[in-house]
Amino acid sequence: MGTASLHFDAWSLVWREFWRKLAPRCGHIDCRHRQSLWRRLRGKPPGVLIQGSRYCVDECLERALTDLVRRARAASKRALAPHRVPLGLVLLSRQQLTAEQLRTALEAQRSAGRGRIGEWLQTLGFASEQQVTAALARQWSCPVLRENSLTAGIAAPGTGRAPQIPVTLLESFVMIPLDYVEATATLHIAFGEGVDYGVLYAIERMVGCHTEPCMAAPTFVRRNLEALSRHRGESEVVFDRVADAAEFSRIIRSYCIRLAASEIRLTACGPHLWVRLFRPSRGPLDLLLGSPHEAAGFAPRARAPAAVAAV
Repeated sequence: MGTASLHFDAWSLVWREFWRKLAPRCGHIDCRHRQSLWRRLRGKPPGVLIQGSRYCVDECLERALTDLVRRARAASKRALAPHRVPLGLVLLSRQQLTAEQLRTALEAQRSAGRGRIGEWLQTLGFASEQQVTAALARQWSCPVLRENSLTAGIAAPGTGRAPQIPVTLLESFVMIPLDYVEATATLHIAFGEGVDYGVLYAIERMVGCHTEPCMAAPTFVRRNLEALSRHRGESEVVFDRVADAAEFSRIIRSYCIRLAASEIRLTACGPHLWVRLFRPSRGPLDLLLGSPHEAAGFAPRARAPAAVAAV
């Protein structure tokens, strides 16, 4: 009896797994199709996968998206921890700056009401771009990219085997992808004005790779961003005047239906909600959605022209 019971339990597990794949339940707890196997089998369109759960496109997807959008936007408003050592003190400790020069630069920054302290130090001739970049790398505990160490140019997004990252995000955070090591699924990214670990974590979640940051001279990063912006293709759509979470979810659902997307991934990145729609026969489509209120609270680090779709 014991052996027969074990065989029956194993058979039951296989059978339940078969039906789970054939007619998966909707992830929304109030879905009317959730408990009915017959309703899940009788011609109901396949759902869309979001964070491991599948949702009905016609009824439950928009409600699930609205909830996820609200949570993602709320999480993005958490304050970042301040640097342990200010940039000016790093340069002072390296004896590349005097206390008087630092006071002069801080006063100029305060009077103008704009700009970063590293930019003012360079404008006043107190420090070079290389010195400021090296100090930023020490501040962020990451290596410095030497331009002459690159054996090839920066690849355009969507080319080769490198993961696809929206150019709009690269511009917003003043960063460029340098190299992708396929064997370890590691993407190396260079920042021009400070490492943002939030966007690195977002890239890892959305793309499924490991990221390694470094600092590079801002002129080098911006020069490559200008080149990358010319390769902005049809795989990226930007909405920057979205009113609320309900409108966010309606836009995402509309594109999902239009593309017959099989999976949706989303995360917050600075002023944008980054949404990736996976298409059956083509590469993924990226939606960058933002509201005027959120954009006003985020200081863009680079201003390159972007293709914006009005809502």
